[in-house]
Amino acid sequence: MRLLLVEDDAMIGEGLRAALRHEGHAVDWVRDAAAAQAALGSERFDLVLLDLGLPPGGPPPRAGAAAAAAPAGPADGLDLLRRERARGLATPVIVLTARDAPGDRVRGLDAGADDYLVKPFELDELGARIRAVARRHGGHAQPALRHRDVTLDPATRQVQRGGVPVLLSAREFAVLEALMQRPGAVLSRAQLEDRLYGWGEEIESNAVSVYVLQLRRKLGADFIGNMRGVGYFLNPAPPSP
Repeated sequence: MRLLLVEDDAMIGEGLRAALRHEGHAVDWVRDAAAAQAALGSERFDLVLLDLGLPPGGPPPRAGAAAAAAPAGPADGLDLLRRERARGLATPVIVLTARDAPGDRVRGLDAGADDYLVKPFELDELGARIRAVARRHGGHAQPALRHRDVTLDPATRQVQRGGVPVLLSAREFAVLEALMQRPGAVLSRAQLEDRLYGWGEEIESNAVSVYVLQLRRKLGADFIGNMRGVGYFLNPAPPSP
């Protein structure tokens, strides 16, 4: 998944970004509310990890009429969340915060958070909550994704074909997971690249085509289809003879 991490603490941010990338996610990291607002207004993310105690950020204050005309940016993470939900943002949001009072939880959830996790937390728990929120958002009741004879388990990162384990690289897994989360949909090369690369990472030439070719070798030549000039999709099962 492509994640937006909004965290002002450098040590926590670096650690989370490294751990989430190790799990195969593409992670973009911003450190204040204004930068998060700009990112959400210009990019598409599968999920947001949001700290509440953020600095406002943004450009230095302007004087005179320009300052009066310019709308104030979000004051902190909670204000950002309220504004983005009011704007129509549908992306799932998990709050990661040290604010642990019951009233804080209520305010965070009522502001539009899909889940609320108090620091410090275990990375395994964060991973499980990311998967649970993604399942609910995608309308998948079961943890594992299935298409034809292929099963993908996001929790264990295991793939099986006909009950036999299939070894995939992290990026092969990311491409397959994106396709299996939306069976029947055609995903463009750019949409799949978003699942593979975060800001500052060099996008390898023809990377998506290479990963699709490798997946076809492992899962069957007809498992992934290609609509020329549009993108890739999962082929339905062939009709029974």
